[in-house]
Amino acid sequence: MGLSRRGCCCCLFVIILVVVVTFAASITIRKNRHRSGAAPVPESPSDVVKKYAVALGLAVRFFDVQKSGKLEDNEIPWRGDSALHDGKEEGMDLSKGMYDAGDHVKFGLPMAFTGTILSWAILEYGDQMENIDEITHVQNSLKWITDYLINAHPSENVLYIQVGDPEIDHKCWERPETMAEKRPLTQINATSPGTEVAAETAAALASASLVFKKSNSTYSNMLLKHAKQLFTFADTYRGSYSLSIPEVQKYYNSTGYGDELLWAASWLYHATHDRSYLNYVIEKNGFDFADWLNLKTPWFSWDNKLEGTQVLLSRLKFLGSETSNPIVLIGIDKYKHKADTFICSLLLDSPTATSSRTDGGLIWVSEWNSLQHPIGSAFLAVLYSDYMRTSLTASLDCDGQPFTPSDIRSFAISQLEYVLGDNPMKMSYLVGYGNNYPNYVHHRGASIPADATTGCKTGFKWLDSTKPNPNAAVGALVGGPFRNDSYIDSRNNSMQGEPTTYNSAVLVGLLSSLVASSTVPKSLS
Repeated sequence: MGLSRRGCCCCLFVIILVVVVTFAASITIRKNRHRSGAAPVPESPSDVVKKYAVALGLAVRFFDVQKSGKLEDNEIPWRGDSALHDGKEEGMDLSKGMYDAGDHVKFGLPMAFTGTILSWAILEYGDQMENIDEITHVQNSLKWITDYLINAHPSENVLYIQVGDPEIDHKCWERPETMAEKRPLTQINATSPGTEVAAETAAALASASLVFKKSNSTYSNMLLKHAKQLFTFADTYRGSYSLSIPEVQKYYNSTGYGDELLWAASWLYHATHDRSYLNYVIEKNGFDFADWLNLKTPWFSWDNKLEGTQVLLSRLKFLGSETSNPIVLIGIDKYKHKADTFICSLLLDSPTATSSRTDGGLIWVSEWNSLQHPIGSAFLAVLYSDYMRTSLTASLDCDGQPFTPSDIRSFAISQLEYVLGDNPMKMSYLVGYGNNYPNYVHHRGASIPADATTGCKTGFKWLDSTKPNPNAAVGALVGGPFRNDSYIDSRNNSMQGEPTTYNSAVLVGLLSSLVASSTVPKSLS
């Protein structure tokens, strides 16, 4: 809705006056809220929670399990080099990257999301990773992904978004080291766009540029250059890859690209401090895609980044100097209000708490890959609580009821504890953690002995075998329980038993945040 030219000067004066008064009032309210009689917010770190450190050490190893290409310093005894010729038919090296789950296709959208989340985890909780000697491991896993994503972007308006044919791949059950099937390449371009994949890849490379900014400035600059080009490509040639390439709908169907555009622009703003990216998310594109007026938005996942964007931009409200600009403040406030609503919905004692939970207390959204949403929600919640803690914000108001950072952190811990064994099954859903975890993970490499000789079809005897997997997919987070908190440990049960890299990335972030109680850096750059 625009303002008519008639009377615009008078209206402009009134608008400016209202903005200034609103801004002044918000500053007063924030000061009062921060300095009210509420209990002080602790800032000093606590001792390392040893069981979370153990779990984190396991979770990061799953990325080694999933690596494609010529492996370096391989610590997984049953894994070896694979897919060394990926991309060669186009004169490219796409051998790196990671298999997304228990199969051997490299899907660009979930892989890029994995990279973005790993970067976010490192940027916020790298010190805690370093305290338990895991930071290098996580950074190396991230770089394995970003090396691939750079190579997959050979020119400004071309991005290769898939290696392998899922239909062919899913007709085989074999180790990645021995697969011999054709691995065709799929690309998006100006005439066959894929905005969500290009934008998510831009987000991954922009966030990773911050991770490597001090340790490898040349590499960081290269990442940022590709991120900018990919964002421009995504925004200029708008169109869903699910429409351009209908075959992807069966595997990673996108429900829209607006959230990825906002997510990518938010990360590019953090990486560059270029105000144009911030304007992008608070002006027209915010109105088009942020869904500000909807009290509920889809849950955070590889397909939907709205809640992630809301929490990331709330960081600016809590910790950023950008809020000195009243126009920008109003835009960021809209995202923070949505983030407030989301966080309040997670807290069990909140008046607006979601009823979408299992009897065991797990956030419940979907039967397929059921742990994706509770782990994602817990990660965003603990980030939000740490933004509050770092900015000395004492409480979050949920329809008149205050909740402290510790209250929000307790929710995140409840979801993690469920995953690690505090659930009706008394089972850890993280392979290798505890004494009772899934032994029949839906994962080809883990199910076939390393010395077995199998082809595409003959390997199915290992899928159908009644024996536990001969190889432990250490650190794998399986799909998770059903709505009634039950789990069927069967190799054919891909709905519950298939692990994914993007779930693992969010789990690494969550574990890193809870290894010790601490604040986050005031700036990501």
